[in-house]
Amino acid sequence: MSDEKNRAPVIRPAGAGRAYAMGPVHAVFKADGEETRGQYSISEWWLEPYTRGPGAHMHEEDDVFFVIEGTMSFFVGGAWIDAPKGSLVIAPGGTPHDFENRTGERAGALNFSVPGDFEPHMEGIAEWFRARSAAESRTENAPSDT
Repeated sequence: MSDEKNRAPVIRPAGAGRAYAMGPVHAVFKADGEETRGQYSISEWWLEPYTRGPGAHMHEEDDVFFVIEGTMSFFVGGAWIDAPKGSLVIAPGGTPHDFENRTGERAGALNFSVPGDFEPHMEGIAEWFRARSAAESRTENAPSDT
């Protein structure tokens, strides 16, 4: 049998994975690369209250988001929508999309990137998020700190 058919199962307990702290954004990669033969990537994305995401962008991979806590706002199909816990949002490859947390509660989404070997890009992505100022990280509806 080939090594591909003998891959070991991937089991990650709650909270486990490869973490990327990026200020008010936190990602945890559950599976990527050799674990998935580069076919898909699974990660959690957590945003603190009133936190912007990466900004509208697009790539060839499909992005599938399943909201696991709170309410996330997604830009997809040319419009922003609010997606509460349990919602599914799919941004097909080539579709401009973005996400952010416009609420006063922490929010998180499970992301599947297909096909994908996404994690190798995280060093640059994390550096970009960490370089943002606090003001640049805040959503437009965030309450003022005064």
